[in-house]
Amino acid sequence: MSSDLLRPDHSAAIAWPDAPRQAAFEHWLAAVAPAHRLQAHTLRSASSDASFRRYFRIDSDGGASFIVMDAPPPLEDVRPFIQVAGLIAQAGLNAPQILAQDVAHGFLLLTDLGSALYLQALQEAVARDDNKAADSLMRDAITALVQWQRHGDASALPAYDNALLRRELVLFPEWCVQRECGVTWTADEQATWAAACDKLVASALAQPTVAVHRDYMPRNLMVCAGLAGSNPGILDFQDAVRGPITYDVASLLRDAFISWDESQEIDWAVRYWQAARKAGLPLQDDFGEFWRELEWMGLQRHLKVLGIFCRLKHRDGKPRYSEDLPRFFAYAHKVAARYNDLRPLSRMLEPLMGATRIEVYR
Repeated sequence: MSSDLLRPDHSAAIAWPDAPRQAAFEHWLAAVAPAHRLQAHTLRSASSDASFRRYFRIDSDGGASFIVMDAPPPLEDVRPFIQVAGLIAQAGLNAPQILAQDVAHGFLLLTDLGSALYLQALQEAVARDDNKAADSLMRDAITALVQWQRHGDASALPAYDNALLRRELVLFPEWCVQRECGVTWTADEQATWAAACDKLVASALAQPTVAVHRDYMPRNLMVCAGLAGSNPGILDFQDAVRGPITYDVASLLRDAFISWDESQEIDWAVRYWQAARKAGLPLQDDFGEFWRELEWMGLQRHLKVLGIFCRLKHRDGKPRYSEDLPRFFAYAHKVAARYNDLRPLSRMLEPLMGATRIEVYR
């Protein structure tokens, strides 16, 4: 999923899985260091994420800092990151620039967008009841999203097609229902699940397609007003696809790590809808139908994320993501209970919500 805070951590020792990879990295870094005046002794952990990628921060003798990506093949492939970084730049938006690369070994040298995450800034604004600051940040994110959808070259991206949507939905019963909650669905429940999936996938595929970041949320956006570039800086975009137009705005408004009152969600959704229509994007003329599409798209995403977070816990040994399972269950249940076609799914979610809360908070 997303990156952790990109903040310096001089105390964190950098461990390598094996000596050959460490040697390859040191050889590459020594080769690229002179052109950027890098100081190897300043290398320290900057972040990790839910994948196998790691990020380091390194300083130059001129005072600037840079980010190094470590993406070990065959577990990770840096080529999609390189491609989408170029598409974002071509769209006139702010993403890390690639200064040096070793595709074979999975090493990249990137410009540094700083340490000020949107998530942290929004949480601080909420804590001090500063609605104006939060609104300003979210409006910037909406403006950037409309620009990405209008100018991002979707034809260069893989399709968010029927097969991919369904592969994502399968994660929920496999990892959340069975593995996390220990529940086995009956044949009738499996049929209810299949019917709900059919409706969600049909709704997604009926929408106009644009370039989709696929994880456009505050944890992947940086506060970059001023010297660092235009606001927001955009991270974690390597999984971008050509897909439904409501996907990224649903990700932004119903986030993994911060929730808003529905009245605020609707206010920002209206602003996006108006701006996108003004920009010529093919949205529904009726806001109510657009909102329904957004909610159903968000439900597909939230069911997927529930599965991913449980897989991170049980397969990958990263249990902290499961702390946010209740938030996603709340999102999913609210939407499923609101629409007649999805209400049977909401009743299946209710016992799982109780089981998950006990598991997470006991």
